[in-house]
Amino acid sequence: MKKRVTLTFPRQTVQMPIAYILAKDFNVAANIIRAQVAPSHTGKIVLELSGDIDELDASLDWMRSRDIQVSLANQEIVVDENTCVHCGLCTGVCPTEALTLDPQTFRLNFARSRCIVCEQCIPTCPVDAISTNL
Repeated sequence: MKKRVTLTFPRQTVQMPIAYILAKDFNVAANIIRAQVAPSHTGKIVLELSGDIDELDASLDWMRSRDIQVSLANQEIVVDENTCVHCGLCTGVCPTEALTLDPQTFRLNFARSRCIVCEQCIPTCPVDAISTNL
């Protein structure tokens, strides 16, 4: 089973080796999608967790017990076709090439099935045509 989670670390736990602990203690694989972590600051990381459902749940409970805020990501990227100007800036930051420009029409294509909801495209869009739904 897979779950995508956003973890927010308080300052005192930002140094904790989460991916190692998840693998060693819970047999849960953690694929890091995006991370903003710095010493002595609040940290935020987006992970895709893979493993047995009971182990996943136990690992999430353990993180919450360490004052790590856990948010399950049940959202997806939405492109507002009426606002998009098809500039292509978002295609340069999309790690999975879910966002591409059609070479014939120069219009933006969004392959939702390739999107990992890393949200890197959102701040890149100059006209705020990209957002997430909940």
